[in-house]
Amino acid sequence: MNDIQKTSESSNVPARSVERRFTDATLTPPVDVIEDSSGITLYADLPGVPRDKLHLNVESDVLTIEGEIDLSVPEGLQSSHTEVGLGRFHRTFTLSKELDTEKISAELAQGVLKLRIPKAEHAQPRRINVQVN
Repeated sequence: MNDIQKTSESSNVPARSVERRFTDATLTPPVDVIEDSSGITLYADLPGVPRDKLHLNVESDVLTIEGEIDLSVPEGLQSSHTEVGLGRFHRTFTLSKELDTEKISAELAQGVLKLRIPKAEHAQPRRINVQVN
C-alpha cells in the first residue's frame, strides 16, 4: 500500500484528490532581499533547477519565480528511494512602484538565482545644487 492510499484512508478523502494535491504542490524557495540606495537584489535558492525550467515573470507590480527540478535517473538505473518528492518551486512578490521592472537582470549560478531590480529614476537619490544670487 503506498502513502497516498494510507493518507486517503485515514482522512476519508478519495485517493484521486490526495494525489492531485501532491501533484499540484510546490516548494517555496527561501529568498534573501538586500536593498541599497540604487535598488534591490534578491537571492533565491533553487537547487536542481536548470535555466530552461526557470520562469520569471513580471506583470503589473507582481514578480513571479517558478522553477522545476530536473532530477533524471541515469539510463539503466531505477530509483528505489526518493526524498525529493516535490519538484516545483513557486514564489511571488509584490514590487514597489519605486522599482524599475523594465531593467531587471537575472543570473542563475550553482542553484542560486540572483535578481537585480534597480530603483526607478524618480526614486533614485540625487543631490540638489544650491545657487547663490
